[in-house]
Amino acid sequence: MFVAWLGCFLTGASFSLVMPFLPVYIMELGAPQGQVELFAGLAISVMALASGLIAPVWGALADRKGRKVMMVRAAFGMTFTMGGLAFVPNVFWLLFLRVLTGLLSGYIPNATALIASQAPKEKVGWALGTLSTGILAGNLIGPTLGGLMAQTLGIRNVFIVTGSVLFVATLLTIFLVKEEVVPIEKNEMQSSKELFADLPHKSIIIGLFVTTLILNLGVNSITPILTLFIKSLAENAGNVLFVSGLIVSVAGVSAIASAPVLGTLGDKHGNHRILIGGLIFSLLCYLPMAFVTAPWQLGVLRFFLGFAAGALSPSVNSLLSRLTPKEGVSRIFAYNQMFGNFGQVLGPLIGSAVATSWGFANVFMVTSAFVGLNICLSVFNFRKFLRVKEIA
Repeated sequence: MFVAWLGCFLTGASFSLVMPFLPVYIMELGAPQGQVELFAGLAISVMALASGLIAPVWGALADRKGRKVMMVRAAFGMTFTMGGLAFVPNVFWLLFLRVLTGLLSGYIPNATALIASQAPKEKVGWALGTLSTGILAGNLIGPTLGGLMAQTLGIRNVFIVTGSVLFVATLLTIFLVKEEVVPIEKNEMQSSKELFADLPHKSIIIGLFVTTLILNLGVNSITPILTLFIKSLAENAGNVLFVSGLIVSVAGVSAIASAPVLGTLGDKHGNHRILIGGLIFSLLCYLPMAFVTAPWQLGVLRFFLGFAAGALSPSVNSLLSRLTPKEGVSRIFAYNQMFGNFGQVLGPLIGSAVATSWGFANVFMVTSAFVGLNICLSVFNFRKFLRVKEIA
C-alpha cells in the first residue's frame, strides 16, 4: 500500500502540476488569437473524456491480467505522453498527446482496485482512505511545484521532469508492488453484462456511479470561476493569485487529515452512513458560499468542505469494494472512473454557463442543488440499511 500511495501521489502531482501554466504554454505554441481559453479548456476536457471512454476496456483487462500490470502500463505510457509535451510544435499536437494521455491513464483506479481487493475486509475503509491521501496530496502540491518549476526551469523542462517522475512511479510499481494473480482467458471470464446481472445490489452500485459523477461535477463546476470570484471579493487585487491558491489548497489539507479517520469510522459504523453524513455536511458548506462577502469566509467554508471530501470518495470506493465480487472489482472501479471523468467534463461547462448567465454566486447554488439531489439519491438507495452497519 505504501508503494501504491507513492505512485498515486506522483501520478496525481504530475497531472496537476501542469495546470497553472497550461494556458501560457498554449499561447506560446501559437494558439489562434482570442482562443487560448478555448484550447486550454479543450486540453483539460479531451483528456478526461478519453480516459472515461477507455476505462471499461482497461478494467476488463485488469480483471483478466491483474491490476499491477495495468498500473505499470498506465505509468509507462504516460511517461512518454506527458514527457512528450515538451517537444510538441503546435497546439494541435498538444491536444493529440493529451488525448493519448487520457487513453493510457488508469494508474489511480487500478491502484485503488488493487488495495480494495487485497485489504482485510475490516480495514478496507481505512486502507482506501489512506490511499486517497496520496492522490489528494499530489493534487495539492502539484500546482505549487508546477508554477515554481515553470519559473525556474522553463515550461518545456517541466514536462520532461513530469515524464521522469512517472518513470520513477513505473519502476517502483514493477519492483515493489506485489500481486498474486492467475491470468484468465477472455472466453473463461464472466462478461460485464453477466457481472452486472449477478450483482446482488445493482441499483446501489449504479447509484454510487451517479454519486461519483455528481461529486466530480460539483467540484469542477466551481473551478473555472473560483479565482474570478475571489477577485470580485478581494479588496487588494495585488495578492489575489496568492489568496486563490491558499483557498484552493485548504480544502486539500483538511481532506488529507480526515480521510483515514473517516475511513476507519466507516469500517466501524458503515461506509454508507459516512457517505450520507459527508454529503449533508458538504451541502452545509456549499450553500453559504453563495452569500460570502470576503475571501476569508470562502476560505473557512472550503476548509470545512475538505473534511466532507475526505469522507466521500473513500466511502464510495469502500462500498464498491464490499459489494463487488473480486473477479469483477477492476471493471466496477473502471466504470466508476468513467462516471467521474464525465463529471470532470460536465462540471466546468455547467459552472461557466451558470456564471455567464446568472453570476458567480449562482454557481454555488446550482452546485448545492446537485449535492441535494445526491443526498436524496443516496438516502433512497440505502433506505433499507440506514439502521445497520453493513449492507448484506
